[in-house]
Amino acid sequence: MEVILKKDVENLGFKDDLVKVKNGYGRNFLIPQGYASLATVSAKKVLAETLKQRAYKEQKEVEDANKVAKKLVALELKIASKSGEAGKLFGSVNNANVAEALEAAGHPIERKFITVVGGSVKRIGKYDAKVRLHRTVIIDLPFEVVEEKA
Repeated sequence: MEVILKKDVENLGFKDDLVKVKNGYGRNFLIPQGYASLATVSAKKVLAETLKQRAYKEQKEVEDANKVAKKLVALELKIASKSGEAGKLFGSVNNANVAEALEAAGHPIERKFITVVGGSVKRIGKYDAKVRLHRTVIIDLPFEVVEEKA
């Protein structure tokens, strides 16, 4: 079954992508939840026209995302967290903490676009996160977890 995505769906595709899915997944989840619509002949024509009109706007968005990416790569991000002996954290540092640190630095990015490499961080040290600024612009953002001073 072919569907046209109305929203970004993780591990499947981005908005306005034409994807093939199993019938049950499309009919029982994607379409009722509003994530996709059936890819009929007329819907495909409308999608092609929409993509053609949006090409210029898309190019500008990519340029803006690249500018933000350059600023983020130059940023030294430090996240303070309470820790015990041997550098083990009380709790963990995850994508929400990275998003808060970026917002404090003046770069508000939604946490759903941030993925900490290796899952949540449980020790003090240097780590990486992947930040998706646009569907084609994904950067590696290094950050450091430091001990919070009392």
